[in-house]
Order: sequence, then C-alpha cells, then structure tokens
Amino acid sequence: MTATVRAFRPEDYAAARALWLATDGVGLSPGDGKAEVRAFLARNEGLSLVAHDGDALVAAALCGHDGRRGYIYHLAVAPTHRRRGLGRAIAARCLDGLAAMGIRRGQVSVFATNALALAFWASLGGQTRSDLVVLSIPLGGAGGSG
Repeated sequence: MTATVRAFRPEDYAAARALWLATDGVGLSPGDGKAEVRAFLARNEGLSLVAHDGDALVAAALCGHDGRRGYIYHLAVAPTHRRRGLGRAIAARCLDGLAAMGIRRGQVSVFATNALALAFWASLGGQTRSDLVVLSIPLGGAGGSG
C-alpha cells in the first residue's frame, strides 16, 4: 500500500466528494453537503479517514457514532488503488476507533444491488440483516433523504 491514511479534515471535502461521485454504488444526498460533513467531522473527531498517494486523495470514509452504534458511510477507494488492502485498512481503523470509544456494534448501509460492497463488508464479518428495513424520512426544510 503506497497511500498514507490520516484523519479526514474539512479541507479534504472537495476531493472526497469528487471520489464519491465517481464511485459506482456510492449515493450522496443533501446530508452530504460541505456544511453537514464539516459538522459530522467536528462531532466525530478523528474517526473519519482519508488516504493520500502524494497529493491525490485516493480513499475516503466518514465514520461516527451516536453513543450507542457506530456508522461508516461512503467508504470508497479510487480504482487505481483497489485490491491493495487500503479499504480494509481504513475500515479496520474506523472500527478500531469506534471500539476504543466503547462502541460495541458498527453498521454500514449498502445499496442492495452493490454486490462488490456487500462482498467487501461480508469479508470483514458484516452480516446482512434480513429482519430490518431502513426507512428514510425527510425532515422539514431538509429537502432530501440523507
């Protein structure tokens, strides 16, 4: 792995958003705007991660918790850096960071049609919950599903 992993900083937003938009299977919503991500990073300091290879951002993930459950959002690795363990390294660091804060269970949302992501998370011990359905409820003025 030639990339360096570090905490996601607000100034990484534009490059991370570009990566997410270019990655099949990653869905963004109004909740993923610059101000919302900045607030998320502040509430979950040090948990979200990016990876750089030189000046290029090649991977990013948002990670946080509500005090009870941990969540990983938008883990993406640039095609040029896949199959090198970078996604696994970021996922492990996110999960380790949550565990260090006393969080006992992590969750990730994956589109049902995203076979690559489903296989990736299953390889890390993720278990599909067929007994749950996620419902997205837009809040007044929010204008979206995120």
